Amino acid sequence: MLWFQGNSTQLAKYSFRLLLRNLSASKTALPVLTLFTKDPCPLCDEAKEVLEPYKNREVDITLPENSAWYERYKFDIPVFHLNGQFLMMHRVNISKLEKQLQKLEQQVGGG
Repeated sequence: MLWFQGNSTQLAKYSFRLLLRNLSASKTALPVLTLFTKDPCPLCDEAKEVLEPYKNREVDITLPENSAWYERYKFDIPVFHLNGQFLMMHRVNISKLEKQLQKLEQQVGGG
């Protein structure tokens, strides 16, 4: 996997394809990556591009129905949750995401 070094978009897509293949074979629900964002947000735009293969859900914290998230994350966006649990904020950490996806994969595989 050394050829992925320095190319986080390709690494994200590769990891996602592997995870999809393993999880679909087991008939397990796919993980949900949630991005908490607002407009404008240059870091959010960068994160959206890098994590495009994963993003299932996007929450605009400036909408009235998301005021609780706004209060919590107004100074920290972008913020990411994986399956409803805090994962990371500010900048994309592909290594951290990949480790969490591997953990999910192991849980599905039973080990």
